[in-house]
Amino acid sequence: MSTSAEGLYEVLRHVRPLHQWSAKVVADALAEHEVSMPMRAVLEQLVDGPRTVPQVARSLWLPRQVVQRLADAAARLGYLRFVDNPAHRRSRLAGLTPDGRRVFGEIHERELRQLRELADRLDPGDIAAAVRVISALTDHTRKVAQG
Repeated sequence: MSTSAEGLYEVLRHVRPLHQWSAKVVADALAEHEVSMPMRAVLEQLVDGPRTVPQVARSLWLPRQVVQRLADAAARLGYLRFVDNPAHRRSRLAGLTPDGRRVFGEIHERELRQLRELADRLDPGDIAAAVRVISALTDHTRKVAQG
């Protein structure tokens, strides 16, 4: 095994605990809004504009039925609404409501405040390199998983 491959493996070894600790921090912050981690992911997908549930499901690598339940729950909380889709009769568009946009903004701003402390101590080039490496690992692993 090459030294570079071992280095990438070491990156992957850090991803699981990073994901677990991040999930705890985010879940704690979401509780006051009755938003779960998966619902937060759905709301984030809608920040740039309305999308269909199948589009969101593909982006998140989740079954459509799971995303539909999350979207329905977010709609009951008043965070998103469904509107007719001019491109498809049966697949309505889900979009954030003003309250949903506000709540997601509050959640995201809290996340950024927590990250700023660390970001201020890191070199921006190192952060950019980490994004490139994690993105490449994600793309490669997805292709391997898809066969």
